[in-house]
Amino acid sequence: MQLEASTLLTKESSEEELEDSILAERLEEHRQCRVLVVDDDDLVRAKFSSLLKSAHYDVELASTGEEALRILANIDCHLVLTDWQMPDMDGLALCREVRLAHQDRYIYVLMLTVRSTRQDVLLGLASGADDYIVKGAPISEILARLEVGRRITHVDDSVRAANQENKRLSLIDQLTEAYNLRYLMKYLPRELSRAQRYSRPLAVLNCDIDDFKQFNDCHGHAVGDEILRGFVKHCDACIRQGCDWLARVGGDEFIIVLPETSFHGAAHVEKKLRRHFATQPILTRAGPIQVRVSIGVTAVDAKQHLHSAAGIEDLIRTADRRMYADKQRNGEVCKNEIH
Repeated sequence: MQLEASTLLTKESSEEELEDSILAERLEEHRQCRVLVVDDDDLVRAKFSSLLKSAHYDVELASTGEEALRILANIDCHLVLTDWQMPDMDGLALCREVRLAHQDRYIYVLMLTVRSTRQDVLLGLASGADDYIVKGAPISEILARLEVGRRITHVDDSVRAANQENKRLSLIDQLTEAYNLRYLMKYLPRELSRAQRYSRPLAVLNCDIDDFKQFNDCHGHAVGDEILRGFVKHCDACIRQGCDWLARVGGDEFIIVLPETSFHGAAHVEKKLRRHFATQPILTRAGPIQVRVSIGVTAVDAKQHLHSAAGIEDLIRTADRRMYADKQRNGEVCKNEIH
């Protein structure tokens, strides 16, 4: 294998360069990772750019600390390989600025310098650098230290992504993938505050599936679950995407929030929902099932100034009361249809 690799090298290639080439090709995992190289020397930047690209890194280049900060503000870089001694802003100042400006994510910083005393090392680490390497060190050592940074940032990204997913799941109803009651109580007050701040209306629809227990009793809970999921999909088809939203607040009870919507506009959405469910059955393993929905509508207009907590309670209570009144009417209609 070494003989094959050596044929790709020029006669001037050293044994160390051969080892570096093999190391770059055998990095254990070539995860996407971007390195920002910061150095005021054009030749140094070009050298590291070529080396790191061959080692499967994405590379950004900066000649000053100020340029590096601008790049980091616009491009996600996982690692920073920076020279210590640079004009205007040196590597120590750059490290401190990186730590202050990017507390929401971790950027691994490797300091490259000719300084090698113990005091220099401690000073560099104290400024926020994660590692420290003396110029002139073997290329294999630099790549190995960068690989440590790659693994650390990968773990950090994975943990952050997991935390974000856990946060998302805590606000989502697992069965229907609609928002849950926790989301409603967190974000409906914000919708009300925003509506009042900008003098915009806000409407709420309380929706309940009529006789849902009978579906469970007749067809089983698996079919009942399919009805709930289908209900959410049908509602999504009737509301504005990216603006209106739906939350499951009980077994078969849902609240639809309609920002910047008057009572008249909410009544239009109510009619749209009724028409949709009257003509579109929900597909289940037991076959298509037609459901009837009771809906209560309420809204606040731009002139109403309600205290957030009291306003939310009033909105939900009014919509709930009107939904139960609608359910009673539906029950009367059903009796008349039977007779």
